[in-house]
Amino acid sequence: MKELETYIRVVNYYETDQMQVVHHSNYARYLEEARLHLMDQIGLSYDKLEKMGIIIPVLELHDYYIKSITYGDVIEIKPMVIKVTPVRFTLKYEIYRSGTDELLHTAQTSHAFVDTDFKPMNLKKKYPEVYAAMQEIVVQ
Repeated sequence: MKELETYIRVVNYYETDQMQVVHHSNYARYLEEARLHLMDQIGLSYDKLEKMGIIIPVLELHDYYIKSITYGDVIEIKPMVIKVTPVRFTLKYEIYRSGTDELLHTAQTSHAFVDTDFKPMNLKKKYPEVYAAMQEIVVQ
């Protein structure tokens, strides 16, 4: 399996509340940024997939808040594909304070593979090379 980079970002002031704690609505953005970074690394950028007619909507999002993330924190997000089927895939995420093993947040998302009419697509049949690339990064 290819070694994938973690996604690193700095928390901006506008992402926080009056206490300088990240507002919960921003976590979905962080996860999406990390997911896009992961897909870019395996040569399956979202713009490439969309040109092929593959759309990947979010079906579920589960967040687990462990410790507060605050303004100015540098965070590392580790997205991991934990399951791929011909029509869906699931990712687990861990967010750490950069340079430490301090776990701040975990999350999980699931996604469907659909066509441009938002009809479910069997990725294994229609785009076996894309399905194979996704299978290669599944973490056990």
